[in-house]
Amino acid sequence: MEMESKEHTGVEMTSEDFRAGKYFVFPYSARFRYSWDTGEAVSRFLAELKNGKIIARKCKSCGRTLIPPRMFCERDFVPTDEWVYVKDTGTVKTYSISYLAADASRLREPIVVAVVDIDGASDGMGMLHILKGVSKDQIRIGMRVKAVWKPKAKRRGAITDIDHFEPLRRGEVR
Repeated sequence: MEMESKEHTGVEMTSEDFRAGKYFVFPYSARFRYSWDTGEAVSRFLAELKNGKIIARKCKSCGRTLIPPRMFCERDFVPTDEWVYVKDTGTVKTYSISYLAADASRLREPIVVAVVDIDGASDGMGMLHILKGVSKDQIRIGMRVKAVWKPKAKRRGAITDIDHFEPLRRGEVR
């Protein structure tokens, strides 16, 4: 016994049909009230960025220093033990050259986005940020960089309190 197949197709609802009143429309404007909490670790991390410092959490079980900080070590499944300050310098782990702005518009000059392993944190612990002061032809993995902070009055407790990273000059130590 063969079953008969019926094809169902939809009908496009066009803007013109809406304007012509072909469809019932019930206007409603939703009001959403919500709060967002960053949690203990990220809240402290952001507060310290506002102060021009980078803070991490240490896991005594595995010895890793975690940045961004977390209250729980995902490797050992134990709470982290202490807050530690790390440096605002680091090493470029990887990077990308982008011709797209944040709004997806095309840029004439590219921006360089890098993952920076932060000095004092465990290997592979760092942050994604903008890299300036180096051309797309000069950037390299392993390049030493430092944070360039916004003026204190312009900081607001966000990752953007670090305006960007730039290469350390030869012989410069921080």
